[in-house]
Amino acid sequence: MDRTSASPQRLNVAQRSAHIREVVLARGIELREQYPILKHQDALGAGILAFALAGMIGSAALYLTGHMAWWVCLLLNGFFASLTHELEHDLIHSMYFRKQKVPHNLMMGLVWLARPSTINPWIRRHLHLNHHKVSGSEADMEERAITNGEPWGVARFLMIGDNIMSSFIRILRAKSWAMKFSIIQRTLKVYAPLALMHWGAWYVFLGFHAANGVAHLMGAPIEWSATTLSVMQVIDIAAVVIIGPNVLRTFCLHFISSNMHYYGDVEPGNVMQQTQVLNAWWLWPLQAFCFNFGSSHGIHHFVVKEPFYIRQLTVPVGHKVMREMGVRFNDFGTFARANRFERKDEVVADKVRTAQA
Repeated sequence: MDRTSASPQRLNVAQRSAHIREVVLARGIELREQYPILKHQDALGAGILAFALAGMIGSAALYLTGHMAWWVCLLLNGFFASLTHELEHDLIHSMYFRKQKVPHNLMMGLVWLARPSTINPWIRRHLHLNHHKVSGSEADMEERAITNGEPWGVARFLMIGDNIMSSFIRILRAKSWAMKFSIIQRTLKVYAPLALMHWGAWYVFLGFHAANGVAHLMGAPIEWSATTLSVMQVIDIAAVVIIGPNVLRTFCLHFISSNMHYYGDVEPGNVMQQTQVLNAWWLWPLQAFCFNFGSSHGIHHFVVKEPFYIRQLTVPVGHKVMREMGVRFNDFGTFARANRFERKDEVVADKVRTAQA
């Protein structure tokens, strides 16, 4: 197939998906030939991880020594942590040290430590690979867990940035005690131990300062014990250097991811219906803390085995061919449709093209 002249009107959905894949893969090959350093995938992955961890540790040190404002440290570490999320995603697809278990698992452990708000990455691997098989369906546990398909309202807003709150709301909604206990068991299994510690400390941080705020307004300051104040000093520091950055990063990533994936009426195996591209200018404050996820992740559904930095470099070419083949861009109607694909005219047209092919 000529990758410069394919017409979507003459292609069914499988052919259009294949054409996108062909064009993006070809661009990846061109980039590696143009910049030979890109061929050193393992070294680049390890180097990016070292850069991100050094950035997080360096920002924390500058904050602790009084050379950096707390909010600068929080924002910087949110960005650095977003790099480690991309690395974890690539590791899940075995893109670094595929045949070397020690460095591969070491990287998995380090990206988890940088993002203690998340589930165990070795467990996430199964959920994410399943996501690619059943994207957009009820069986897509990974996306459903971050509110994909959830109607917009107070509940979704609370769930989207807080993994434990998401589980808690699902427990409240469960129709039987058996279902409630199942959710509790699953939550403890996937979030132990780091995320339970992370979110527990976050709730203590919020509760402590909320109590102090209320007490101040009432003119009756609370006399905390020396032990409590000592513990809170540690938690306050952690809130700036690791907890707060990951709360920010989690909200940005889950907001973008849950709304760029479609849910509920996606045809099984139809990659053209699984995602859209979210790259509107006003989303940039969110994209900054999930490494341009809304713009680039759709490419990953067509070309799974390209590392995130190659995917970012192929965005101009990828977006062009995706738009030509009919992938949606900035379909904000999905917010009102609870992420349903739901454009019947396009679904019918796809079926007609498939029947004619």
